[in-house]
Amino acid sequence: MVKIGNIEVGDFPLLLAPMEDVSDPPFRMLCKEQGADVVYTEFVSAEGLIRDAAKSRIKLDIYEKERPVGIQVFGGNIESMLEACAIIEASQPDIIDINFGCPVTKVVSKGAGAGILKDVDKMVALTDAMVKQTKLPVTVKTRLGWDKDSIKIMEVAERLQDVGIQAITIHGRTRKQMYKGNADWHLLREIKNNPRMHIPVFGNGDVKTPEDAVRMRDEYGLDGAMIGRASIGNPWVFREIQHFIKTGEHLAKPSLQERVDAARRHLQTAMEWKGERLGVLETRRHYSQYFKGLPGFKPFRIKMVTSDDPHDVFSTLDEVEKEFAGYAFV
Repeated sequence: MVKIGNIEVGDFPLLLAPMEDVSDPPFRMLCKEQGADVVYTEFVSAEGLIRDAAKSRIKLDIYEKERPVGIQVFGGNIESMLEACAIIEASQPDIIDINFGCPVTKVVSKGAGAGILKDVDKMVALTDAMVKQTKLPVTVKTRLGWDKDSIKIMEVAERLQDVGIQAITIHGRTRKQMYKGNADWHLLREIKNNPRMHIPVFGNGDVKTPEDAVRMRDEYGLDGAMIGRASIGNPWVFREIQHFIKTGEHLAKPSLQERVDAARRHLQTAMEWKGERLGVLETRRHYSQYFKGLPGFKPFRIKMVTSDDPHDVFSTLDEVEKEFAGYAFV
């Protein structure tokens, strides 16, 4: 049984990755219901929390039914991160995760996210301070390094473990790669096989199918898999992987009715949580994947992603339900 601190998370846990404008409470609940063992929030700005910015504060909302849940925070200033840590604790998450992996320029330029990979000493000092600040288990998500010529992930993993993190998730790409090329899991295996390492090592990057997750476990020896982009519009990826791990067989694809019901519920809960406008806008990215493989879906998708009126979206979902009734996905 894998543990993050004292929290049991399964024999080979599947974790929902923190993704901006994706890993919000409505989507996290869908993924949890479909077999995600641990879910993480969208990444939260430490500076935003300190300024009491509404966009940052709302990301601290968590529901009991999604536990165990980790709140992920990013920032490049130790004092700000400690102040944010106290604010996060008040939301009573199960885990605090530090983002040392986000590759986007607006984060990196502030010395946060993957930007801190250029300064391993600061990375360790910040983590040490956070671990000492909170009684909650602290985990870290990071990348292999800044670029292929400055990969220090073995040193990073050891030193972060030494200051007290309870698990590490490693995306198998450098910052320079962003999300291009293939994730390299070989270094992740070396870290897991390092006799000095005793905390869980989770893999991230290119886990798209049940076979990918099993390879990550059996060939690379990792303790769990964090799933990001493959879950967008596809919360069923978690149950499909869980089923494959247990039986070695593929689960039937979700039915049209399941997909329509999930899209409806996702939109409804998103509007209830963040308001009608943002609820409509931020669920748009999921529709293509909810109905991926459905022939003739394009005109319906266009209507769903161009209307700002939720009634139009719900009406279009009704049309999809009627037009494609009985269609079997393969």
